[in-house]
Amino acid sequence: MAKKLYVGGLPYATTDAELRDAFSKAGAVESAVIIMDKMSGRSKGFGFVEMSSDEEAQSAIEMFNGKDFGGRTLTVNEARPMEERPRRDFRGGGNGGGRW
Repeated sequence: MAKKLYVGGLPYATTDAELRDAFSKAGAVESAVIIMDKMSGRSKGFGFVEMSSDEEAQSAIEMFNGKDFGGRTLTVNEARPMEERPRRDFRGGGNGGGRW
């Protein structure tokens, strides 16, 4: 059991501090971060919480997974490493109207 948790289904208005405060009920929180969209600056509706121990992380999963938080149902589980994804290239190069 890892100490870093994925928290999905967050209300878009949730702040890092509110996430930290909520999860502190399950134990000591080392960090709490809401993931923001780079273009719009808005929350993406998910974040990550790092708990001080595996036991506290398990307690947080049991306490919050499937529960209502600000009118939305949370998904809380062990965070997995980010998968390698192909880079998106927005510079063109498609079949869109270039000169022949």
